[in-house]
Amino acid sequence: MAERTTAKAKRLDAPKGARKGLSKQAGVAAAVAAGADGALADENARLKADLAAAQERIADLELKQTEITNRIAWVIDSLHNLAD
Repeated sequence: MAERTTAKAKRLDAPKGARKGLSKQAGVAAAVAAGADGALADENARLKADLAAAQERIADLELKQTEITNRIAWVIDSLHNLAD
């Protein structure tokens, strides 16, 4: 036969004693989150600026690669025309 338990089920989401002073912890967590939100917003703006700069650099490099490829093709065509 299965044993009966008469004790109340314990909460698994918080360790014993952690429930005391919860409002204090919530206030501190809210203050930290507010400061973190500002820091995260600053970092987000910096990362967006870095991304824009990187995308611009990539576009410049792709344009240079196309120009170099066209120049090489022109030189090859010129060499072929010399041989004729």
